[in-house]
Amino acid sequence: MPEPLDARERRELCDLLEEMGPDAPTLCEGWTTADLAAHLVVRERDLRAAAGIVLGGRFEAGLLRLMARTKAKGYPYVVDRVRNGPPVGPMALPKLRTLLNLNEYVVHHEDVRRANGLAPRTDRPDLQDVLWGLLRHQARLMVRKVAGASVRIERPEGAHVVTGSGPEVVLTGEPIDLVLYLFGRRGAAEVTLAGDAHAQRALTEARLGL
Repeated sequence: MPEPLDARERRELCDLLEEMGPDAPTLCEGWTTADLAAHLVVRERDLRAAAGIVLGGRFEAGLLRLMARTKAKGYPYVVDRVRNGPPVGPMALPKLRTLLNLNEYVVHHEDVRRANGLAPRTDRPDLQDVLWGLLRHQARLMVRKVAGASVRIERPEGAHVVTGSGPEVVLTGEPIDLVLYLFGRRGAAEVTLAGDAHAQRALTEARLGL
């Protein structure tokens, strides 16, 4: 049976975390690889982290405390906890794993790769196709805060999804890069923007993501 894509992303990310060590930069502002690994552990293993991850603001301090406690256990321990996967619960259920974890692990894998000079992956057609399937269903939610514009999200070969209303902006790229852009990694995502100037500005200024 093929390895589930979320499990493959987890494994390859952990291999990269071990290769880079705890002090390498990431695309997450202010976070090293040690911070990112600790975030993944508390996301999956501590319900108290949910408020800080989802809501931020005044809840973020609690999340940072949980991450600091996890980091204090040492980088090899933390990476090993990530590698071993989530405990029994929703994130471990086969039918929910892809929905809950694939975007997360793809984005954080690229957070480490691209912050350390590694090029976009061109050898993952299976991953690109599954990400596109998720993106087609999540697009409306991810660009819901783009005001006064419609957003056409498309692959280079032409497959596309359109959401919103108003003048159109066209966001084109491979699914990995589209996901990076829509999760706030605009500067690292290899995408192109075209269409109405107002709509382009609305997209670039909006807060995106789930």
